Amino acid sequence: MIELSEISMDYGSFRAVDGCSFTVGKGEIVGLVGPNGAGKTTIMKILSTQLFPSEGSARVNGFDIEKEPLEVRTSLGFLPEQAPVYDDMEVREYLSFVGRARGLGGQGLKKRLGWVAENCGLKDAWCKPIGDLSKGYRQRVGLAQALIHDPPVLILDEPTSGLDPLQIMEIRDLVRSLAPEKAILFSTHILQEITAITHRAVVINQGKIMADGPLEELSAKVFPYQRVAAAFEEDHVPEEQFRAVSGVMEIQRVETANWSGAGSRYRIITRDAKKTMKELSILAREKGLTLLEIYRETPDLEEVFSALIYPDRKDRARAS
Repeated sequence: MIELSEISMDYGSFRAVDGCSFTVGKGEIVGLVGPNGAGKTTIMKILSTQLFPSEGSARVNGFDIEKEPLEVRTSLGFLPEQAPVYDDMEVREYLSFVGRARGLGGQGLKKRLGWVAENCGLKDAWCKPIGDLSKGYRQRVGLAQALIHDPPVLILDEPTSGLDPLQIMEIRDLVRSLAPEKAILFSTHILQEITAITHRAVVINQGKIMADGPLEELSAKVFPYQRVAAAFEEDHVPEEQFRAVSGVMEIQRVETANWSGAGSRYRIITRDAKKTMKELSILAREKGLTLLEIYRETPDLEEVFSALIYPDRKDRARAS
């Protein structure tokens, strides 16, 4: 329902987006993630027909963004980073205005107003001027305006910005509940959001797509080998002890502030974590070593993201 094909965008001599292609299908929630200035907002503005690309093409709900912009806008609910609200209007007035602008009226408008009031958590603020609302409530109003006409495609730029933890969970639940009938693309600087609600991530940096896929696939791409963490009561374990274990490729002594135990801690890069843990446990027993803990270590999202955006830092991230 969202299709980008070799999209590029130039601002004078500066290329903000460079040959980007990806799709978002019905039932998918796709996270667009990257550092500031990566090109995320430019892509969202192109998809919402605020900008026309310098090169390439894009379609939203089957409509070409350049040839059929009105149909694209009708199909789309868009929440920009700064919610498009009028401070002097009450919440109910503003959303009624947006609904009428979207072609709703009568019972249809009344039904949708009731739906967004309930599902976006706006009942308590329904008759308040938007200018008197907190940032979190303003964000909810912005989300409500994107949903008022029940569009098949949603593009959300930082949808949980300014919300407290409970509100974030509520918005996550709402987005997940909408997913089966919609195509949803959203950007965020909060990497945990990608883990919490997306089916896959599109990682962008300096205008180029660095990776596109489910998080498990991205992690495997960046870190093809497995990692085992092991802690011993002994202050030092000779490396040759580890090298007797099959599949071991690299051994790192880990000095970390969050390790409060005595003794020593190691990270072992291996081809088969399960086999390595089993053999290392047997070896420790045979050598009279006290193994305090051992487990497979999974790279967290920050490591994966950093390695994709800054490939030259991958080895440092692995060793940290």
